[in-house]
Parts: sequence; structure tokens; C-alpha cells
Amino acid sequence: MYAIVDIETTGGYAAANGITEISIHVFDGQGVVEKYETLINPRQPIPRYIQAMTGITDEMVASAPVFEDVAPSIYNILNDRIFVAHNVNFDYSFVRGHLQACGYVLNSKKLCTVRLSRKILPGFPSYSLGNLCHSLGITMQNRHRAGGDTEATVQVFQRIIQNDKDRFIEKSLQKNSKEFILPPHVPKEHFTQLPYTPGVYYFHDAKGKIVYVGKARNVRYRVNSHFSNNSESRQKQNFLRHVHSISYQSCGTELMACILESAEIKKRWPIFNQSQKSREDVYGIFAYEDQNGYMRLAIEKNKQQLDAVCNFHQLVEGHDILRKLTRDFQLCPKLTCMQTSSSACEGRKESSCLGACEHLEEPEEYNQRVQEAIDSLSHRPTYVIIDEGRNPDEKSCILVVNGKFYGMGYLSPDQQVTSIEALQDLLTPYKENSYISHLVQAYADKNPGKVRMLGVSRVVAGEASF
Repeated sequence: MYAIVDIETTGGYAAANGITEISIHVFDGQGVVEKYETLINPRQPIPRYIQAMTGITDEMVASAPVFEDVAPSIYNILNDRIFVAHNVNFDYSFVRGHLQACGYVLNSKKLCTVRLSRKILPGFPSYSLGNLCHSLGITMQNRHRAGGDTEATVQVFQRIIQNDKDRFIEKSLQKNSKEFILPPHVPKEHFTQLPYTPGVYYFHDAKGKIVYVGKARNVRYRVNSHFSNNSESRQKQNFLRHVHSISYQSCGTELMACILESAEIKKRWPIFNQSQKSREDVYGIFAYEDQNGYMRLAIEKNKQQLDAVCNFHQLVEGHDILRKLTRDFQLCPKLTCMQTSSSACEGRKESSCLGACEHLEEPEEYNQRVQEAIDSLSHRPTYVIIDEGRNPDEKSCILVVNGKFYGMGYLSPDQQVTSIEALQDLLTPYKENSYISHLVQAYADKNPGKVRMLGVSRVVAGEASF
């Protein structure tokens, strides 16, 4: 038994908007056997443009029941029935969310008449309810009112059933089918082609423009999670409304996927990506001399009038750099701001600090090591990270030249490279940013077994045999 539903609302996503009208037609496959319809007081103003579109005004719903009053009736008519709607995830997110707020848990199987009609009734220029009804010769009454749109959806669903020669509806309701969670415009084939491997995926709008870029250790699982969490948020509903197709690029490792995602976000600036859009290099490490003549290092926000020793985007990157310099050059954690408490120096306890904080070391000696630490930041190593490829016949390769990320690509396992220039020709270059730089360096520090150090000017034959 099917429950064919249409609602009118105060806005486009359930988390912050209300239902103003609902209509439910119970359909047994042959005809409508039960109807339920009511206006609902959303307890918030209806925007002017929605009043103009639906004809439902604040005055009309002022005396209507609130959702809590009709929730029992709505739940009873929907429970244990297949929830059918035109763009089902929109209607379902509102109804399910409102019922949940009243203590009712709705967990229905769903069918989307947009997706079904695209598959079973192909070839029409548009699958919006109004245009589809026009193409099918269905006369609509009370357009943009719940009752009229539900009656039209019933007729569309009848046509779908009549033309479902391959039993596609039955297949769509199977547990392993993704038809009921995918956005209405995304072909299922776009989802089923996604790999269970690391990579980057792209969501495209109706014109093919990339509107979101994501990365994943398992592309298929990650994309599935975008559409299967029943979120009522604005972002979720925007995804469902705007995503028309999905594409992807496979990567050998999760690290490569992270790098590619960042590079693509910086290059394409997708409208639904919020992370990594803020300004680069917000912070810097600054050197200054204290009253006792000792050079100190500290993290501050970048300022035009001050020159930083190095720059970075996130505080954690700066802390990692200072921690490494403190360790490698036997600097005092108190003089590098790694220890801010007034307690005894942790470096003295571990014998890594030579006593500058207690004036046991002359400023000239200490400052020389500080300068060496600063100089080390501009003389960074050249190396490659060798890891798994996309298949057994290749290895992935990430190249860092003088501490700066150059690019990445794939090489055959027996590849012989005689120079850095030759290696660069085999890889795809990408524009470096502080996020990528920190990502690669952190990975290299944690996985020294995958790092091969290279000469600055050339690669000694045999050293770079992958």
C-alpha cells in the first residue's frame, strides 16, 4: 500500500521551516482508498513569495491546527506504508522531522516519482510535476496546493505503474537499492560506478558545473553517506536539490585524495565547499630578542609591518614546526613558547634545554642555535613519498623539492629515474598551499619508511629506483 504525499512549507529545508498544508492519498495500486488533508499552523510567518505561489496566507493558517494536534493522524496513515512523493526526500525530511519532534518515529520505504518517471517514462524535456503532467496530458487542478499536487502525483504514479514492464518499482524497494536515497536527478549508474577505493568525488549541477568536491578513503561509502543520513539541514536539502550528476577520480592513497581535494577546491571554488576557502597563511612564527639578549620564537597573527620566519594557515602547523625546531636544535621550550607555565622548564628535566631560561648559557651561544633553526626553514629537503598505486602495476609518487610540494603521479614498480627534472616530467604538478604542505610533511614524519631523500640537483642512479 502506498501513501502519496505532498506538502506546502514556509521554506526549503526542514530544520528551520514549518509545514503549512499536507495531503495524503492512500493508493492500493488501482485507486485511492483513503484521503487525508489539512492546513497546518506553522507557528511562523509565511514568506510573501510563498504566499503568492501557493495562495496560503497567514490568515488562512491562523485558526488551523498546529502539527502536534494532527501528528497522530498523520503517523497512523503513513505508518507501514510506502511513502511516495514527487522529489520524495524533500517531503519525507519535513514530515519525518516534524513527527519525530512529536515523539513519533517514521521509518518508511520511499519512492520518488521524479526518479521513477525518468527511468520508466524517459524522453521528456522536464520532470517537474507541472511540466511532466503537461507532457502526459494530465490536467492539474489547484497547482502548488497540497491537494491538487497530490492528485496529480497519483495520476503520474498510475502511469508509472502501467508502464513498469521491467518491475523497476519492485527493484527500487529492495533493501540494497539506492534509488530511494539518491537525489531525484542523479542517475543510479553514476553511483554504482563509484569505486570502493581512495579518491576524490565531484557533485555537478544541471549545467555540469562542479558545486562540491570531496575526498574519501572509500569513495562509494562516502558518497552514500551524503544522501542516506535523513538530515533536515539546509546543506542536505541543497545537495538534493542541486546535484544532478556525480563524477570521480581514483587515487592510490588517502593522502593523494586529500591533496587532490585541496587543489581542486582552490582551483574550482565550489559553492558548497566551506572548508579551505579562508585566506592562506593567517599565522607566522616571529623572532625577537628579549631584555636579556636571548632570541625568542613565538606564533602570532601575520601583520604587514612584521616579517615572519615562516607562515602557515592553522595554529597546529606552527606548533608542529616550533616543536620540531625545539627538539632538533636543543632550544628552550620556554623561549619558543612551547611551555607557557611558570613551572620548572620541561626541557631541563629532559636534558634537551641547555639552560638559557636560567641564564646558564650565554645568549651568543643560544642565539646561534636559534639562527641555525631559522635557517633550516629555508633549506628544506628534497624527497619523494612512495606508496601504493591504484593497482598492483604501479606505485604512487609524491615529490617535494626544497621543502615545497611539487606534484604527484604514478610510476611503474621498476621505474628508473636519473634526475629530479626527469621525475618532474612524469608527475602532475599542483599549486602548493599551506594545507597541502603541512599534510605532506606530517605524513612524511609519521611514515619515514615511505620517504626517499633525493639530492637537490640530481637523483643518484639507483637511489630513486621505485
